[in-house]
Amino acid sequence: MKEIEDFLRENKPRVKNDPAFILEAQRRMESVEGIKSEVDRQHRRGRVALVVALAAGLAVGVLVTALAFLYPVDPESMADGFWDSARLFVQTWKMYLMVLVAVLAVALGLVLSRPSGAAIRS
Repeated sequence: MKEIEDFLRENKPRVKNDPAFILEAQRRMESVEGIKSEVDRQHRRGRVALVVALAAGLAVGVLVTALAFLYPVDPESMADGFWDSARLFVQTWKMYLMVLVAVLAVALGLVLSRPSGAAIRS
């Protein structure tokens, strides 16, 4: 933005004293404002979707981790089947589930601590 201001100061563009020019400039400014409001709305919507996804992942992760640590299962005595193989998988990897839950909690905290109007830097 500073570069544009410097450029305009150095070159001092002449504006015609034409009412059509002013009306056209106002129309373009209104369209720019419309685009800006749409982009802001999409950023808010994306932020809400991100918070919902992180919160849901955190809740599911806590539930699965609690189930893995509190449900007494002997993996050797389970029969074949989808639920049994899922329980065996969770039982095997339960230590890493806590790391996943911690990462989700930290990510949710970072997203919620950043102001909603903050620009996304890439």
